[in-house]
Amino acid sequence: MSTILAKMRQLINQLKAHNHAYYVLDNPTISDNEYDQLRQQLINLEQQNPTFIQADSPINQVGDKPLPFFSQVHHQIPMLSLGNIFNLEDLQNFFRRVNERLSEQYKNPDYEVELKLDGLAVSLIYQHGVLTQAVTRGDGQTGEDITQNVKTIRNLPLVLDDTSIERLEIRGEVLMPKAGFAKLNQQAEQNGEKTFANPRNAAAGSLRQLDPNIAKNRPLAFYAYSVVQGLPNEISTQFDALMWLNHLGFTLSDIKLVNTANELQDYYLSVIDKRPNLPFEIDGIVVKVNDLDLQRQLGFLSREPRWATAYKFPAETVMTRLNAIEWQVGRTGQLTPVGKLEPVNVGGVTVSNVTLHNIGEIERLDIRVGDMVSVHRAGDVIPKVTRVWTDERPNKTEPVTLPNNCPVCNSPVILPDGEALARCTGGLYCPAQQQEALIHFVSRKAMDIDGLGERWLIIFHELGLIHNVADIYDLHKQRDELVKIEKLGEKSVENMLTAIENSKQTTLPKFIYALGIRGVGESTALNLAKQFGDLDNLMRANLDELQKTPDVGEITADAIVEFFKAKHNLAVIERLIKAGITWQKLSNETLGNQPLDGQSWVITGTLTSMGRDEAKAKLQALGAKVSGSVSAKTTTLLAGEKAGSKLAKAESLGINIVNEAEFLVMLNG
Repeated sequence: MSTILAKMRQLINQLKAHNHAYYVLDNPTISDNEYDQLRQQLINLEQQNPTFIQADSPINQVGDKPLPFFSQVHHQIPMLSLGNIFNLEDLQNFFRRVNERLSEQYKNPDYEVELKLDGLAVSLIYQHGVLTQAVTRGDGQTGEDITQNVKTIRNLPLVLDDTSIERLEIRGEVLMPKAGFAKLNQQAEQNGEKTFANPRNAAAGSLRQLDPNIAKNRPLAFYAYSVVQGLPNEISTQFDALMWLNHLGFTLSDIKLVNTANELQDYYLSVIDKRPNLPFEIDGIVVKVNDLDLQRQLGFLSREPRWATAYKFPAETVMTRLNAIEWQVGRTGQLTPVGKLEPVNVGGVTVSNVTLHNIGEIERLDIRVGDMVSVHRAGDVIPKVTRVWTDERPNKTEPVTLPNNCPVCNSPVILPDGEALARCTGGLYCPAQQQEALIHFVSRKAMDIDGLGERWLIIFHELGLIHNVADIYDLHKQRDELVKIEKLGEKSVENMLTAIENSKQTTLPKFIYALGIRGVGESTALNLAKQFGDLDNLMRANLDELQKTPDVGEITADAIVEFFKAKHNLAVIERLIKAGITWQKLSNETLGNQPLDGQSWVITGTLTSMGRDEAKAKLQALGAKVSGSVSAKTTTLLAGEKAGSKLAKAESLGINIVNEAEFLVMLNG
């Protein structure tokens, strides 16, 4: 029992702190859905253990104490909160409870339905048609007098045409439309000021300013939702009361009359669909018995009416437990931690997995297996963990560490300094990366195997005909299997096998590039070939030796070392060499003293005699570095037809410019 009491006290203290942050400071620290979850936990404990209910339990309280620096006003009629329902079954139970309290002739009444606006509840007092007082909800019994601030709201009538009613009390919601909220935050950022977390926060913060000029300059709006005093006797329904308010000049949200739970459910779903396009934030709909006499018959519970409820939208942020963390390997070798959750409904979808992005994010959140976490999902956004509840952390949990070896192929895992993403180094072998490695290997700039495109590679891989790049050179042994594949006839197979055979004659730079080492592009592959002369030298090179190569920094050097350290990669390379892949040994002329050594070229415009890739390759073969942008370090610009901004920049910097004809003469020379 002491454990139950301790849990009750923990929840009470949490709810009190959140009430104070939400109602008093206008700075909520958790979402409404998370608050509802905590509150429901306490309700369940109190229902199961009534003798342990604490005198200061916030379950039957509304809001929190009013702010001390505003005048306090006692509500003649308390401003209560609404109960919550979350699904069709809850809605049917609400209808059933209403019917149980009504005599036979009044069962199955009409219901008035309106949008549940996400703002600050305010009560307005009009004396003979003149606005005399505006009061916040406060603790439900006493609120703060914010009259001067409310009078600045542009859509709020300060004087009514009907002055016959001695005292009229209207309740509604002050909110900030989405567009105004975005503009307000943009201005705050430009001025170096603190931005608001959400429109509800912004609206509440605007009304709780001692200087009314602040509220005056904020884009606030008032939406009426009820009349609690002064309603003309001839009006007998909630719907007609709102229509009367609209006639007096008050703005209303979308309202509708329904009779059955299914009809209301259809409306609820339609509102969810149009919610993103509404000009203001809502978090559900409000369901009210339409007949005002029936409302009075049904009465109230301690903190909410029996005749109304809030039908909340599927929670976008909920709490659940993290049961495990698994590391998944993507097609490029990236390791991504995936949290395995206790399944929970978030935003209308059951979520059991959530990405934790990378080890840096895990460390930032200090998330551990066994933790209670808050999971957020809005619309179609991928769920993410937004908070870890460390005060509910189990004993003896351990910080999460990055695995040293790939969970798929056991190759070393590297996380270069300054990078957030860890990667498996078994690029040629790792099953998780095989399709990506295959597609890159056969590409035109790599081994250039024409006729063996991405489509067939994926099909062959899925059929188990190939697993890694070395298997490509064994496809001739499976010719009979290949011709049986739909839309791949004998002629296509013959052309494909010929292209594979022809690809065996290549160059060392192309082969290095084809290996798919992270950070090694075409230019770097050429520089490595020139630096080391043959593959064996490159495979034996250490970090210091690699970093002497142009364009090879510490991160790329580390990736190269780890790639050639992986035994699986070495085994695949050995098979490729045994399959007959060869290249001419780089001559001394190729290795140094080339005509364009040390030069930096940029290509722009359209070339008619060759593609830009071919021109780039020819320049690199002559020792030039080919860049994508013009800078003061650029030696020469090769300008084809329709050259644009790069040509203009080169001219302004005084850079040497050659046209295509001059380039061809240079090549022939």
